[in-house]
Amino acid sequence: MPGPRGACACGAEDGLLADRDDGTVVRHGDFVAKAHAPDTDPAALALRLSAAAGLPGILLPPLNPTPADLLGRRVTLWPYGGPVDPDSPDAAPWEAAATLLARLHRAPAPDGLPPMRGPVKAARAMARLRAAGPHPAAAPVLRAWAALPGWARAEAAMPDTMTLCHGDLHLGQLVRHPAPDGPWLLIDVDDLGVGDPTWDLARPAAWYACGLLPPDEWLRFLTAYRDAGGPAVPADGDPWPALDVAARALTVQTAALAVAKSAAADRPLDEVQQAVVDACDRMSAVPPELARGFAT
Repeated sequence: MPGPRGACACGAEDGLLADRDDGTVVRHGDFVAKAHAPDTDPAALALRLSAAAGLPGILLPPLNPTPADLLGRRVTLWPYGGPVDPDSPDAAPWEAAATLLARLHRAPAPDGLPPMRGPVKAARAMARLRAAGPHPAAAPVLRAWAALPGWARAEAAMPDTMTLCHGDLHLGQLVRHPAPDGPWLLIDVDDLGVGDPTWDLARPAAWYACGLLPPDEWLRFLTAYRDAGGPAVPADGDPWPALDVAARALTVQTAALAVAKSAAADRPLDEVQQAVVDACDRMSAVPPELARGFAT
Protein backbone atom coordinates (compact mmCIF):
# COMPACT_ATOMS: atom_id res chain seq x y z
CA MET A 1 0.00 0.00 0.00
CA PRO A 2 1.26 3.53 -0.69
CA GLY A 3 2.22 5.73 2.18
CA PRO A 4 1.45 9.45 2.62
CA ARG A 5 3.67 10.47 -0.26
CA GLY A 6 6.30 8.72 -2.33
CA ALA A 7 6.35 5.52 -0.26
CA CYS A 8 5.15 2.10 -1.42
CA ALA A 9 5.86 -1.40 -0.14
CA CYS A 10 7.21 -2.36 -3.59
CA GLY A 11 9.68 0.53 -3.46
CA ALA A 12 8.18 2.41 -6.40
CA GLU A 13 7.84 6.18 -6.42
CA ASP A 14 4.21 6.98 -5.74
CA GLY A 15 2.11 10.13 -5.49
CA LEU A 16 -0.83 12.26 -6.57
CA LEU A 17 0.15 14.39 -9.58
CA ALA A 18 -3.13 16.23 -10.15
CA ASP A 19 -6.65 16.29 -8.75
CA ARG A 20 -9.03 18.58 -10.65
CA ASP A 21 -12.62 18.55 -11.86
CA ASP A 22 -11.44 17.38 -15.27
CA GLY A 23 -9.32 14.48 -14.03
CA THR A 24 -7.25 12.85 -11.30
CA VAL A 25 -3.71 11.68 -12.09
CA VAL A 26 -1.71 9.30 -9.88
CA ARG A 27 1.83 8.04 -10.33
CA HIS A 28 3.13 4.63 -9.31
CA GLY A 29 6.76 4.09 -10.28
CA ASP A 30 7.14 4.20 -14.04
CA PHE A 31 3.39 4.32 -14.62
CA VAL A 32 0.68 6.97 -14.42
CA ALA A 33 -3.06 6.38 -14.15
CA LYS A 34 -5.58 9.05 -15.09
CA ALA A 35 -9.24 9.00 -14.08
CA HIS A 36 -10.95 11.21 -16.65
CA ALA A 37 -13.85 13.55 -15.95
CA PRO A 38 -17.15 11.78 -15.20
CA ASP A 39 -18.79 13.23 -18.33
CA THR A 40 -16.04 11.98 -20.66
CA ASP A 41 -17.42 10.44 -23.85
CA PRO A 42 -15.87 6.93 -23.91
CA ALA A 43 -16.06 6.60 -27.69
CA ALA A 44 -14.39 9.97 -28.26
CA LEU A 45 -11.72 9.16 -25.67
CA ALA A 46 -10.98 5.86 -27.41
CA LEU A 47 -10.49 7.70 -30.73
CA ARG A 48 -8.16 10.19 -29.04
CA LEU A 49 -6.13 7.40 -27.45
CA SER A 50 -5.80 5.71 -30.83
CA ALA A 51 -4.58 8.96 -32.36
CA ALA A 52 -1.94 9.35 -29.64
CA ALA A 53 -0.77 5.77 -30.13
CA GLY A 54 -0.31 6.51 -33.83
CA LEU A 55 1.88 9.58 -33.33
CA PRO A 56 5.07 8.36 -31.61
CA GLY A 57 7.61 11.10 -31.13
CA ILE A 58 4.87 13.74 -30.86
CA LEU A 59 2.38 12.48 -28.25
CA LEU A 60 3.16 10.22 -25.31
CA PRO A 61 1.54 6.89 -26.27
CA PRO A 62 -0.95 5.31 -23.86
CA LEU A 63 -0.25 1.94 -22.30
CA ASN A 64 -3.88 0.84 -22.69
CA PRO A 65 -5.42 1.63 -26.10
CA THR A 66 -8.91 1.16 -24.66
CA PRO A 67 -9.94 3.08 -21.52
CA ALA A 68 -10.92 0.99 -18.53
CA ASP A 69 -14.08 1.59 -16.52
CA LEU A 70 -13.50 2.00 -12.77
CA LEU A 71 -16.27 3.16 -10.45
CA GLY A 72 -17.99 5.02 -13.26
CA ARG A 73 -14.82 6.80 -14.43
CA ARG A 74 -12.81 6.14 -17.57
CA VAL A 75 -9.22 5.32 -16.59
CA THR A 76 -6.18 5.33 -18.85
CA LEU A 77 -2.59 4.20 -18.17
CA TRP A 78 0.54 5.99 -19.34
CA PRO A 79 4.30 5.79 -18.96
CA TYR A 80 5.68 8.32 -16.50
CA GLY A 81 7.45 11.32 -18.02
CA GLY A 82 9.49 14.04 -16.36
CA PRO A 83 7.57 17.36 -16.29
CA VAL A 84 8.75 20.89 -16.98
CA ASP A 85 10.45 22.36 -13.90
CA PRO A 86 8.26 25.29 -12.76
CA ASP A 87 11.16 26.67 -10.73
CA SER A 88 13.39 27.11 -13.81
CA PRO A 89 11.47 29.47 -16.11
CA ASP A 90 14.61 30.28 -18.11
CA ALA A 91 14.83 26.63 -19.11
CA ALA A 92 11.21 26.44 -20.33
CA PRO A 93 11.16 24.28 -23.49
CA TRP A 94 9.42 26.78 -25.76
CA GLU A 95 11.23 25.55 -28.87
CA ALA A 96 10.34 21.94 -28.14
CA ALA A 97 6.70 22.82 -27.52
CA ALA A 98 6.48 24.78 -30.77
CA THR A 99 8.21 22.10 -32.83
CA LEU A 100 5.94 19.36 -31.46
CA LEU A 101 2.89 21.50 -32.22
CA ALA A 102 4.03 22.11 -35.78
CA ARG A 103 4.55 18.37 -36.29
CA LEU A 104 1.15 17.63 -34.77
CA HIS A 105 -0.56 20.20 -36.99
CA ARG A 106 1.07 18.72 -40.10
CA ALA A 107 0.15 15.12 -39.25
CA PRO A 108 -2.87 13.59 -41.01
CA ALA A 109 -5.90 13.56 -38.74
CA PRO A 110 -7.29 10.04 -38.20
CA ASP A 111 -10.73 9.37 -39.64
CA GLY A 112 -13.57 10.04 -37.24
CA LEU A 113 -11.58 12.07 -34.73
CA PRO A 114 -13.94 14.47 -32.91
CA PRO A 115 -13.50 18.25 -32.89
CA MET A 116 -10.79 19.84 -30.78
CA ARG A 117 -12.39 20.91 -27.48
CA GLY A 118 -10.67 24.25 -26.88
CA PRO A 119 -13.70 26.48 -27.58
CA VAL A 120 -15.92 24.16 -25.51
CA LYS A 121 -13.60 24.63 -22.53
CA ALA A 122 -13.71 28.39 -23.00
CA ALA A 123 -17.52 28.28 -22.99
CA ARG A 124 -17.46 26.19 -19.81
CA ALA A 125 -15.21 28.77 -18.17
CA MET A 126 -17.77 31.45 -19.00
CA ALA A 127 -20.57 29.32 -17.56
CA ARG A 128 -18.54 28.98 -14.38
CA LEU A 129 -18.08 32.75 -14.25
CA ARG A 130 -21.82 33.37 -14.58
CA ALA A 131 -22.61 30.75 -11.95
CA ALA A 132 -20.23 32.41 -9.48
CA GLY A 133 -22.55 35.39 -9.08
CA PRO A 134 -21.85 39.14 -9.17
CA HIS A 135 -18.22 40.26 -9.19
CA PRO A 136 -16.81 43.72 -9.99
CA ALA A 137 -14.38 42.25 -12.53
CA ALA A 138 -16.97 40.19 -14.43
CA ALA A 139 -18.28 42.93 -16.72
CA PRO A 140 -15.17 43.42 -18.93
CA VAL A 141 -14.80 39.64 -19.27
CA LEU A 142 -18.40 39.25 -20.40
CA ARG A 143 -18.02 42.13 -22.88
CA ALA A 144 -14.87 40.62 -24.37
CA TRP A 145 -16.60 37.24 -24.67
CA ALA A 146 -19.60 38.74 -26.46
CA ALA A 147 -17.29 40.35 -29.03
CA LEU A 148 -15.76 37.02 -30.10
CA PRO A 149 -16.97 35.17 -33.21
CA GLY A 150 -19.27 32.23 -32.75
CA TRP A 151 -16.63 29.59 -33.47
CA ALA A 152 -14.46 30.81 -30.57
CA ARG A 153 -17.49 30.53 -28.24
CA ALA A 154 -18.28 26.96 -29.38
CA GLU A 155 -21.44 28.24 -31.09
CA ALA A 156 -20.39 27.64 -34.70
CA ALA A 157 -18.02 25.49 -36.72
CA MET A 158 -14.34 26.40 -36.55
CA PRO A 159 -12.77 28.01 -39.63
CA ASP A 160 -10.52 24.94 -39.96
CA THR A 161 -12.11 21.55 -39.33
CA MET A 162 -9.34 19.35 -40.74
CA THR A 163 -6.14 20.11 -38.81
CA LEU A 164 -5.07 17.86 -35.94
CA CYS A 165 -4.86 19.99 -32.77
CA HIS A 166 -3.91 19.45 -29.14
CA GLY A 167 -6.65 21.72 -27.80
CA ASP A 168 -5.08 22.78 -24.48
CA LEU A 169 -1.43 23.58 -25.00
CA HIS A 170 0.62 24.92 -22.10
CA LEU A 171 3.99 23.95 -20.64
CA GLY A 172 2.33 21.54 -18.21
CA GLN A 173 1.45 19.44 -21.25
CA LEU A 174 5.05 18.46 -21.95
CA VAL A 175 7.09 15.67 -20.38
CA ARG A 176 10.45 14.05 -21.04
CA HIS A 177 10.17 10.35 -21.76
CA PRO A 178 12.02 8.35 -20.69
CA ALA A 179 12.50 10.51 -17.61
CA PRO A 180 14.53 12.45 -16.79
CA ASP A 181 16.44 13.18 -20.01
CA GLY A 182 14.40 11.73 -22.86
CA PRO A 183 12.91 13.84 -25.65
CA TRP A 184 9.98 16.13 -24.94
CA LEU A 185 6.53 14.80 -25.82
CA LEU A 186 3.02 16.21 -25.60
CA ILE A 187 0.58 14.71 -23.10
CA ASP A 188 -3.15 14.91 -22.28
CA VAL A 189 -5.45 13.83 -25.09
CA ASP A 190 -8.73 14.96 -23.50
CA ASP A 191 -9.07 17.93 -25.88
CA LEU A 192 -7.28 16.44 -28.89
CA GLY A 193 -9.18 16.68 -32.15
CA VAL A 194 -9.60 18.41 -35.48
CA GLY A 195 -10.02 22.15 -35.64
CA ASP A 196 -8.28 25.48 -35.91
CA PRO A 197 -4.55 25.20 -35.06
CA THR A 198 -4.34 28.83 -33.95
CA TRP A 199 -5.93 27.69 -30.68
CA ASP A 200 -2.78 25.75 -29.81
CA LEU A 201 -0.65 28.89 -30.12
CA ALA A 202 -3.18 31.10 -28.39
CA ARG A 203 -2.16 30.70 -24.74
CA PRO A 204 1.47 31.85 -25.18
CA ALA A 205 0.24 34.51 -27.61
CA ALA A 206 -2.25 35.74 -25.02
CA TRP A 207 0.38 35.76 -22.28
CA TYR A 208 2.66 37.79 -24.53
CA ALA A 209 -0.13 40.25 -25.38
CA CYS A 210 -0.98 40.63 -21.67
CA GLY A 211 2.65 41.29 -20.74
CA LEU A 212 2.99 37.99 -18.86
CA LEU A 213 5.40 36.32 -21.31
CA PRO A 214 8.63 38.17 -22.18
CA PRO A 215 8.97 39.10 -25.86
CA ASP A 216 12.12 37.00 -26.31
CA GLU A 217 10.35 33.85 -25.09
CA TRP A 218 7.38 34.50 -27.37
CA LEU A 219 9.77 35.03 -30.28
CA ARG A 220 11.57 31.76 -29.48
CA PHE A 221 8.25 29.91 -29.56
CA LEU A 222 6.94 31.58 -32.73
CA THR A 223 10.24 31.19 -34.60
CA ALA A 224 10.53 27.50 -33.74
CA TYR A 225 6.95 26.89 -34.87
CA ARG A 226 7.58 28.60 -38.18
CA ASP A 227 10.93 26.86 -38.69
CA ALA A 228 9.18 23.51 -38.24
CA GLY A 229 6.62 24.38 -40.93
CA GLY A 230 3.65 25.00 -38.63
CA PRO A 231 0.56 25.94 -40.67
CA ALA A 232 -1.31 28.09 -38.10
CA VAL A 233 0.50 31.32 -39.03
CA PRO A 234 2.18 32.65 -42.19
CA ALA A 235 5.81 31.65 -42.66
CA ASP A 236 6.87 35.25 -42.15
CA GLY A 237 5.40 38.66 -41.45
CA ASP A 238 2.83 39.62 -38.83
CA PRO A 239 1.27 36.53 -37.21
CA TRP A 240 -1.41 38.47 -35.36
CA PRO A 241 -4.16 38.53 -38.02
CA ALA A 242 -4.18 34.72 -37.72
CA LEU A 243 -3.78 34.53 -33.94
CA ASP A 244 -5.89 37.44 -32.71
CA VAL A 245 -9.26 35.74 -32.22
CA ALA A 246 -7.89 32.63 -30.51
CA ALA A 247 -5.57 34.69 -28.30
CA ARG A 248 -8.52 36.85 -27.23
CA ALA A 249 -10.56 33.74 -26.47
CA LEU A 250 -7.82 32.26 -24.27
CA THR A 251 -7.45 35.61 -22.49
CA VAL A 252 -11.18 35.64 -21.77
CA GLN A 253 -11.13 32.01 -20.63
CA THR A 254 -8.24 32.69 -18.25
CA ALA A 255 -9.91 35.80 -16.89
CA ALA A 256 -13.26 34.03 -16.43
CA LEU A 257 -11.66 31.27 -14.36
CA ALA A 258 -9.71 33.82 -12.33
CA VAL A 259 -12.83 35.83 -11.49
CA ALA A 260 -14.85 32.69 -10.69
CA LYS A 261 -12.16 31.45 -8.32
CA SER A 262 -11.88 34.90 -6.74
CA ALA A 263 -15.62 34.99 -6.13
CA ALA A 264 -15.71 31.46 -4.71
CA ALA A 265 -12.84 32.19 -2.30
CA ASP A 266 -14.07 35.70 -1.48
CA ARG A 267 -10.63 37.18 -2.11
CA PRO A 268 -9.30 39.88 -4.44
CA LEU A 269 -7.66 39.13 -7.76
CA ASP A 270 -3.88 38.78 -7.66
CA GLU A 271 -1.58 40.73 -9.99
CA VAL A 272 -1.57 38.18 -12.79
CA GLN A 273 -5.34 37.66 -12.64
CA GLN A 274 -5.92 41.41 -12.72
CA ALA A 275 -3.66 41.66 -15.77
CA VAL A 276 -5.86 39.31 -17.82
CA VAL A 277 -9.04 41.08 -16.68
CA ASP A 278 -7.49 44.42 -17.69
CA ALA A 279 -6.64 42.90 -21.07
CA CYS A 280 -10.31 41.95 -21.52
CA ASP A 281 -11.25 45.54 -20.78
CA ARG A 282 -8.82 46.82 -23.43
CA MET A 283 -10.02 44.21 -25.93
CA SER A 284 -13.59 45.45 -25.71
CA ALA A 285 -12.59 48.74 -27.32
CA VAL A 286 -10.98 47.12 -30.38
CA PRO A 287 -12.81 44.56 -32.55
CA PRO A 288 -11.05 41.25 -33.27
CA GLU A 289 -9.19 40.79 -36.53
CA LEU A 290 -11.67 40.14 -39.32
CA ALA A 291 -9.34 37.89 -41.29
CA ARG A 292 -10.45 34.51 -39.91
CA GLY A 293 -14.13 33.82 -39.60
CA PHE A 294 -15.35 36.75 -37.51
CA ALA A 295 -18.58 36.88 -39.45
CA THR A 296 -19.70 33.48 -38.16
